[in-house]
Amino acid sequence: MPKSEIPSEVTGEAAENIKSLQEPMDGVEAIPYPWAPVRSACGQFNLFTGEAEPIPGMGELEPQPETPWLFDPDFGLVLPEDRAGKEILVEPGLALQFQADGWPRPLSGGRAPGAPGGLRSHGARPKSAIQNPQSRIENPTGPLIFGKRPFVPSKPRVAKAEDLAQVIVSGFGIYLGKKSERLQVKISGKVAKDENGSAYEFPLFRISEVVIASRGVSISSDLIEEFSERGIRLSFLGRGGNPYAMLASPTLTATVESRREQLKAFDDARGLEFARAVVRGKIRNQRHLLLYCGKYLKQADPQRYEALAGLARQLRQLELQARRVQGSTVSEKRAELMGTEGVAGRLYWEGFKWIVKDKAEFMGREHRGAEDPLNALLNYGYGILYGHVWGAVANAGLEPFAGFLHVDRPGKPSLVLDLVEEFRQPVVDRTVIAFVNLSQKIEMSEGMLDEDTRRAIAEKVLERLGSLEPYRGQHYQIRSIVQMQARSLVSFLRGKSPYKPFSFRW
Repeated sequence: MPKSEIPSEVTGEAAENIKSLQEPMDGVEAIPYPWAPVRSACGQFNLFTGEAEPIPGMGELEPQPETPWLFDPDFGLVLPEDRAGKEILVEPGLALQFQADGWPRPLSGGRAPGAPGGLRSHGARPKSAIQNPQSRIENPTGPLIFGKRPFVPSKPRVAKAEDLAQVIVSGFGIYLGKKSERLQVKISGKVAKDENGSAYEFPLFRISEVVIASRGVSISSDLIEEFSERGIRLSFLGRGGNPYAMLASPTLTATVESRREQLKAFDDARGLEFARAVVRGKIRNQRHLLLYCGKYLKQADPQRYEALAGLARQLRQLELQARRVQGSTVSEKRAELMGTEGVAGRLYWEGFKWIVKDKAEFMGREHRGAEDPLNALLNYGYGILYGHVWGAVANAGLEPFAGFLHVDRPGKPSLVLDLVEEFRQPVVDRTVIAFVNLSQKIEMSEGMLDEDTRRAIAEKVLERLGSLEPYRGQHYQIRSIVQMQARSLVSFLRGKSPYKPFSFRW
């Protein structure tokens, strides 16, 4: 076999090594040096110039690819093996087209010297472009983007209170903007519509809170400015319902005196009195919810009714026990109060299990990371409630991170968690029980509620927040009662009136 000519640019030790490989050894024929035959077909394909650039180190002995190597590290793009007859979208405005033989079409009339193909601007097709480039792609719905389909905005999911005071929005790729005196939900530049064809537009004067409950939602700065001027809160929830941010105007809550008294109260009797009221109120509402659900079982299932009645009696004793806790500061009695609350919690969740026994499996309360439907519903509902209570605390001029019953920890809104306790049962737990007992559809996706289920439970929680409950001799929406309880705490800290926890009627 004749020797192949070694290119002149290969010199020195590299040339000597090539010559040694071309000599026959032990009866084995020498293999011609492969530089010349593959030189025109090898290289790194440059997505900007449309040319195949030499691979670094070509003059050294390295394995050479037998087919063109098409890869660009800046784009992180590796072309599929079955690229023949396809068009591949690299990024918006840039696309690669391949002929039936698998080679890309040239950038212009012919191939660039030494290049296997080319890159074109994704717009008007040149004459050389193949017709229907995706006709050979399996299940085509559009050009491939790094092995994935092109971005398609999600269907907007909007849950709103009946009076539009609260709006919860989710959906990847949607946009929140302002037009005149209205909030608009847009998708692909157009106002989105619901199943009935009604536009998602909401008068700003009716809104008190907007919650963004998914990733990929954009919002205009004009709308944020309008929210700040009108005192509209903007809250953000994760997929599991955990609130991670809230935007509100600082000028509307600039009350220094309340915060000073709040910080002082931690070291005197006021802190203990409020913490005691929180525990008492929570246990009372736990008992009331068991009795509320039990009365519907008295005739239908006497065994379950008796079980719930017995648990309610034990909760009553724990409520009285919490009332008798005495001391000078909350620090010295926190452990005792938390212990009482813990015992009450175990009894309550046992009763909760009896209530949903025929409708769903409930193995016990789990907080973050829960993958069973019931705990996922509870966690998502609590997230909505947290955001609302957090806004009430901020509007009242209190410090969300300086609580009394819950210990201080960086990033933990202790006061919000304190005030949430008396509203868990009347707002979220009662709603979840009704949701399950009415056999509402509950779907899970990757260990979390899917978007339709999140929207459904959000609507029910907002509906409950808008329902009327007796309070101080009159009837108010629960969302208003939350605001009034936050202001009641301010009055208590300033020494103007005692603090009484909210208790719903059963």
